[in-house]
Order: sequence, then C-alpha cells, then structure tokens
Amino acid sequence: MQTLIDLDNARPFAVPVLDPVRGSTMAEGLLVEGPQGWGEFSPAQDADAGQLGRWLTAATEPGTIGWPDAVRGRVPVAVSVPAVGPVRAREIVRAAGCRTADVEVGDPVHGLAGDAARVAAVRAELGTSGLIRCDARGRWEPAEAVNAIAALEQAAGGVEFVAQPCRELQQVAWVRARVAVRIAADAGDPHRVREAADIAVLRCGRLGGARRALRVAELAGLPCVVVSDAWTGIGVATGLALAGALPELGYAAALGTRLLLGGDVVGDGRSLVPVDGSLPVAPMPPGPDPGLLGRFALTDAARIERLRQQLRAATAQ
Repeated sequence: MQTLIDLDNARPFAVPVLDPVRGSTMAEGLLVEGPQGWGEFSPAQDADAGQLGRWLTAATEPGTIGWPDAVRGRVPVAVSVPAVGPVRAREIVRAAGCRTADVEVGDPVHGLAGDAARVAAVRAELGTSGLIRCDARGRWEPAEAVNAIAALEQAAGGVEFVAQPCRELQQVAWVRARVAVRIAADAGDPHRVREAADIAVLRCGRLGGARRALRVAELAGLPCVVVSDAWTGIGVATGLALAGALPELGYAAALGTRLLLGGDVVGDGRSLVPVDGSLPVAPMPPGPDPGLLGRFALTDAARIERLRQQLRAATAQ
C-alpha cells in the first residue's frame, strides 16, 4: 500500500491552535496523497514505533483502499472544549451550535476548581437539555478520580460519561467500580477495555484507520464513541467516516475540532464545521486548497525533520 504513495513528498503543515491543547500552540503534521485522495499523519511526538505504524496506515487508508461503507448520512457532533476559563468555554460552545460538549478536565494548572467552573459554564451555555462529557486524559490517580468525578457531576448537573480518568486500564476499572457515572476508555486493547469500561473510545490515528477501528469496535463489544486525534479537515474526515460506518452510534462524535484552530488546509466548502450540531459523511476526504496549503505550510527545518523521521520509522514497521 505504501508503494502507491510518494511519502518523500508528504506536505508538512502547521495550523495555529486558538487555545493551547496539551501545551501545543500549533497543529502540525504531514499530508500524504494517494491515488484516491489525501490523508493526515500527525502522531504525538512521543509515539512509539508501533503507534507510528498505525498512524501511517490511517494516513494512507483513504488514498488507497478507502473507507468502509457508511450506514448514515450525517453524524451528530460534540464540540471539544479545552482547558480554558469559563468565559472562553461558553464562547466555544456558543460558536459550535452543538448540543453535546466534550470538556477537558484534570487540568494541572487550574485544578479541580477550574475544571468545575469550566463544566458549570458549559452547562450554563447548553442549558439542561444539552449533554456534557468529561475527558481527563488519564491525569488522575484512582482515588483522586473518584472524588473529582463526584465534584464534576455536581458542577455539571449530570454528565454523560467520563473518559480516561486514569492512565492504566486496571486503574480505570477500579474507578468504574466506585462511581455511578459511565466510564469510557481508549480501545487500544479491545478485550481489556471491555472488562474495564462502559464505553470504548475509538481514535482512528492510534488504531490504524477507519477500517481497523471498526474491527476494534466489533471486538470490544461495547457502545463506542469516536474521538478525533487528527487536526485538519483531511484527518478529521477519517473519524467522520468511522462514525458513519459504525452499526450503532449512541454518542455524538468528538469531531468538532475545527473550531479549535485558526484555519484549515481545506477550503470553506469542505471544512468540517458543524451545522446544526452535525457533519455530513463523505465517501472520500477533501483535498487541500493550494493557497491554504501554502499559507499553513510548516517551514521550520527542525520540526519538519522530526516529522519525516517519524514517517521513516513508521515505514520500517
């Protein structure tokens, strides 16, 4: 599959992040073109060899074998709210027009009080009919997670679920046994996640694309939520394809990441900005706009080399 794509000419991009996400002020990665279309390669800086290989599979999937067939034309979307203050949290939710918000918690800077203020602000903006879920990014220790979940559920007036309260699945299972709120966890190991959580979190980049993530969902045997780990409209489209192909979709997909960025490499007509809280499922990803690709080109030689090193490591798998 990789021989069909000229990886040496993958296009580096850097799009500003409006509110730093996990300390990042720029969304960076490589765009790769195949015979059928484009994909995004944007693994974490500390991704290991196996993770890099899966990211490459996800990036080359849309341009080669393509995505699984969709069973729905539109997907309900949750807006992502990073670790920002209450005023900014309300602004993000208001601009998105979504009825579900995926709120980052476990913020080491502002602590639990800041998390509670953030989810309370989101509730005030959504009203009682909206849904709030919290994503702790694995930051809590088990006992800390139990206390934090109780406080956040009260501040939010109820939460849909809490994702990844702790780093290890054994810890997640311990927390799950001690709280009434549903717990979600990354489905990297579908058999273990079934024993530890109520909901499986599917991220296409980390799982190796939409087709592999669909198989992981089948093996996990749990209700699933799709969460984007890509940045651009090209990358997020793979998560959208997965959400469109899942036999059952009980949770809004956390794919409203366009509102976190100061632009995109695809034109406005194909940019994945939610309308009435949903996004349309497309048979293939959008291609980059040449002008925007130039505008958001990554030019720092050291950062480009880091990405290309990751790509070379991925091809060695």
